[in-house]
Amino acid sequence: MVNYNALGLIETFGIVFVLEAADAMVKAADVELIGYENTASGYISVLVSGDVAACKTAVDAGVKAVADMGTEVYSSVVIPSPHPDLAKIIDRYTLDKLLPYPPVEPKAEPVAKKAATK
Repeated sequence: MVNYNALGLIETFGIVFVLEAADAMVKAADVELIGYENTASGYISVLVSGDVAACKTAVDAGVKAVADMGTEVYSSVVIPSPHPDLAKIIDRYTLDKLLPYPPVEPKAEPVAKKAATK
């Protein structure tokens, strides 16, 4: 089971807004994107982990990114030193369990053969 120093979570309405929030979060601080959860009726939560300061910075950046798009965050929280039992819930939504395994690598484009010159 994973031990998280801190968790940062943002919940908003719609995939576009949560993707913008997640992008801002991972760019703003040294956090790891854990995953996401469709909570209900279009609300989606995104989870990150890292140290407490990084999670606070990431959540602030995510909230601002959503606000800059003209909507609002339904909820946000930073949980410092979460209880280890929370990993039972969080591990269910980790990206490595949601994405195909092994990761699908893009296929290389065929290289055009050069015409023979004389």
